Amino acid sequence: MIDVTHQINAVRRQVGKRMFKAGEARVVTVSQTYDSDVEDVWDACTNAERIPRWFLPVSGDLTPGGRYQLEGNASGTIERCDPPKGFAATWEYDGHVSWIELRLTPDAEGGTRFELAHLAHVDDDPKWAEFGPGAVGVGWDLAVMGLAMHLSSGRRVNDPQEVGAWLGSEEGKRFMTLSSQGWCDANVAAGEDVTVARTAADATTAAYTGASPES
Repeated sequence: MIDVTHQINAVRRQVGKRMFKAGEARVVTVSQTYDSDVEDVWDACTNAERIPRWFLPVSGDLTPGGRYQLEGNASGTIERCDPPKGFAATWEYDGHVSWIELRLTPDAEGGTRFELAHLAHVDDDPKWAEFGPGAVGVGWDLAVMGLAMHLSSGRRVNDPQEVGAWLGSEEGKRFMTLSSQGWCDANVAAGEDVTVARTAADATTAAYTGASPES
């Protein structure tokens, strides 16, 4: 499907905090540089016919103020759009509201740096205590991998049966384990206690792979 080690190493993971919408928010940021120009990456991230080729089927009004729905996942409102530089939207899932911000920046070689920040208010982040940044970070790692595969091939890369089989394979489990470890490292770099970060990462790995958390 993809070179797991190369993909994991191609991604930068950051954890931080920001004052956002009248409260302190935790920020989980994932970024990767693609060998595609900004217009192509923008189209892949905003074209309702193209998004399902690498992410999830989407419906709704993908314009500022419009509502979107990802099939079987989050919904929200497009709050800001600045093509082809980025957009911001709410991320509404399981009764909680958080936010995503996408930024696209051209690089010197003609590629594009993709950066997505996921923000959640500290007091409305029920999964953080148990899973840490991996609660959303591993999912975004899978998304940027899908985008990398789509941009490099132009084809649909998220057939449900193929993806399900890969996620259950040793290679898929290795990817999610390494992603979880990467978010643990980012959490420690942001100042979290090593033991706390490791415990959260073990819980994340177990949730994604079915393995038992380390004691």
